Amino acid sequence: MALELLSQLDSAKTKFYHFTAVVISGMGFFTDSYDLFCISLVTKLLGRIYYHVPGSSKPGSLPPNLACAVNGVALCGTLVGQLFFGWLGDKLGRKRVYGITLMLMVGCSICSGLSLGSSPTSVMATLCFFRFWLGFGIGGDYPLSATIMAEYSNKKSRGAFIAAVFAMQGFGILAGGVVAIVVSAIFNSLYHAEPYSVDPLGSTVPQADYVWRIILMFGAVPALLTFYSRMKMPETPRYTALVAKDQSKACQDMTKVLHIEIKELQQEEHAHINKSSSFGLFSREFLQRHGKHLLGTATCWFLLDIAYYSQNLFQKDIFSAVGWLPSASSMSALDELFKIARAQTLIALCGTVPGYWATVFLIDYIGRFAIQLIGFFFMTVFMLVLAIPYEHWSRPQHNIGFIVIYGLTFFFANFGPNATTFVVPVEIFPARLRSTCHGISAASGKLGAIIGAFGFLYAAQNQDPAKADPGYPAGIGMKNALFVLAGINVIGFFFTFLVPESKGKSLEEMSRENEDEAEVQTSRV
Repeated sequence: MALELLSQLDSAKTKFYHFTAVVISGMGFFTDSYDLFCISLVTKLLGRIYYHVPGSSKPGSLPPNLACAVNGVALCGTLVGQLFFGWLGDKLGRKRVYGITLMLMVGCSICSGLSLGSSPTSVMATLCFFRFWLGFGIGGDYPLSATIMAEYSNKKSRGAFIAAVFAMQGFGILAGGVVAIVVSAIFNSLYHAEPYSVDPLGSTVPQADYVWRIILMFGAVPALLTFYSRMKMPETPRYTALVAKDQSKACQDMTKVLHIEIKELQQEEHAHINKSSSFGLFSREFLQRHGKHLLGTATCWFLLDIAYYSQNLFQKDIFSAVGWLPSASSMSALDELFKIARAQTLIALCGTVPGYWATVFLIDYIGRFAIQLIGFFFMTVFMLVLAIPYEHWSRPQHNIGFIVIYGLTFFFANFGPNATTFVVPVEIFPARLRSTCHGISAASGKLGAIIGAFGFLYAAQNQDPAKADPGYPAGIGMKNALFVLAGINVIGFFFTFLVPESKGKSLEEMSRENEDEAEVQTSRV
């Protein structure tokens, strides 16, 4: 039967193709994270270029609403893309949709850097337009990459392979910082500007307008490098056998992956392949079997991304609040970009990237459930360690301690729910709904990211109006924002108990498709 055929994938030894698939799918995530997070590096530069008030003694800055839009519009596109391409991947197949998402990312990365206009407002509007569609393409990469990797993997190392695809996100974040450091350093050496306080007009050289454009357009490079390989990938055998119901094609695809001859089932058996229940996403049967699981995966991802994207997109504001970065008025625009990129690169190198790879190495040993609980628990602990004595950490002599603990929150986000919320949804739902359910879970996460991106600008403002940034409403303060994020992590910890452990189990066992086929066998007797 079909499950006997696919069981050869579960028991197969790790092949070179598995590593190839990790690289091809992972480079999509490298591009995704680069594109999503590089915008946080250049928002202050955009403000200084386009919104400097002539004669003002302060650097220009993006208006609050516009800063929210520039940071968050790609996340809105990502949410829509996850839902749409997740559904389309189950309808048309993983491979057929995979190339569309990549071309969207390439085209919109380039167009984002070419955003033009006759006024600052029109430039920002064009940038937001292309970043929305960039996010739309990125959104499609989430369910498709996860599903493809899961459906090709054996059950022994499946978690590590899926997590390795997602871990490329860490390298994308790191690359964003490195590219910003290199580009800003080159332009700073070619067109050196005096500190802002000395020469307000000279602090932002005209050539700085090229800097943010180069940084954004670089996101097209890694995607282009893997386009041909992505187009040559065969369709996953699980989709072909269980959804498209083409056993011959499934055998051919498995032969390509495993490099062994896979024999087709007998014709009389073939007619009965996948006669299992065909309940839909909105059916009572799905609710009874998987409703609790979908609630768990979607809610955990939602809660995690509120905290994770708040921390990632507004690192520069947090670093400035505790005095780790100098005030903008003491630096030229390119100096400021260089120092912001250097700070974020250090956090990525010491906290973010190691957390991802700790998950890769341990997920198939200690399990998804344990890693997610560990992550939420320690994120809560370290958030509270920062929040309770916040006045202590905000003093300049203690800011290094703050940054170390802050980096640990990133480590346990990635050795924790940021990785597991990506892995689990693709392992526990039926093949015909797998990409859709992963897309729903991921979109729920991006809804949390949008709340984090748009809410943080309000939440992190100092309660003292005298200290608040002019033009921003007085918010609940950085200290209380950290308390809120800690509380969100506590809720995520308890919602984790809705999600089953999938370590060492086949996809068909987790989705209960093996039970459906057993019922078919029984009915034939």
